[in-house]
Amino acid sequence: MSPQNPHGTQPVVAAGTSLADAAGVLILLHGRGASAEDILGLGQEIVPAGWAMLAPSAAGHTWYPYSFLAPREQNEPYLSSALAKIQSTLDMALQADIPAEKIAIAGFSQGACLATEFVGRNPRKYGALLAFTGGLIGPPDAPLTLAGDLAGTPVLLSSGDPDPHVPWARVQESADLLQKIGGHVTLRRYPGRPHTIGPEEVRMAREMLAAL
Repeated sequence: MSPQNPHGTQPVVAAGTSLADAAGVLILLHGRGASAEDILGLGQEIVPAGWAMLAPSAAGHTWYPYSFLAPREQNEPYLSSALAKIQSTLDMALQADIPAEKIAIAGFSQGACLATEFVGRNPRKYGALLAFTGGLIGPPDAPLTLAGDLAGTPVLLSSGDPDPHVPWARVQESADLLQKIGGHVTLRRYPGRPHTIGPEEVRMAREMLAAL
C-alpha cells in the first residue's frame, strides 16, 4: 500500500453482467467499516437487468479517517486517494465503451459523501447519483461552491434527520448546489430515521435507474 495512495491497489469487486456485455454500470461505494461485498447487496436490489456493478474497496474498510466535515487536510492523503479510486473505476467502465450517461454512482454514508463529492467536482451527464445519507465534503464554516454542468443528471439525496454522522443542513446544501449546476435533484428527509437505507429509498433508486 502506497502511503500517498492507500486505496490505489485495493480491489474492485465486479458483479452482475460482465462489462463487455453490460448496458450500463452501477458504481457502488461502501461506508466506513463496511466492504465492497456489503454494498453489492444494495446494488442487487436496485440495479437494472443487464447492468454491471463495480464496487471498489477501501484500505482498512475506511475511505478517510475523520468526519467528512473535518478540515480536508486532516483526511489526506486518504480523501484524494479515494476520489482517484472512483475515477479509475469510472475509467474501467468508460474504457468498456459504456457511455457516462449509462454510468450511475451510488454510496451509503461515507460512500455517499464520496459519491456526492466526486460527481459535484467532476460534473458531466451521468446516469445518476444516488447518495444515501451523505453530502459534499468540507468543514461547516467553509463556503462550498461547485462549477460545471451535470446536464440533467438525476440525483437522489436522502437521509434521516437527525443523523449521528450527517447533518441535514449539509444534505440540503449539497442538493441546492447540485441543482444549480444542472442536477435533476430529488431530496428526501426522514425524521427520526436511524442511520440506514429504507424501502422507499431503495424503490426510488430502482425506478431512477430503470428509467435509464
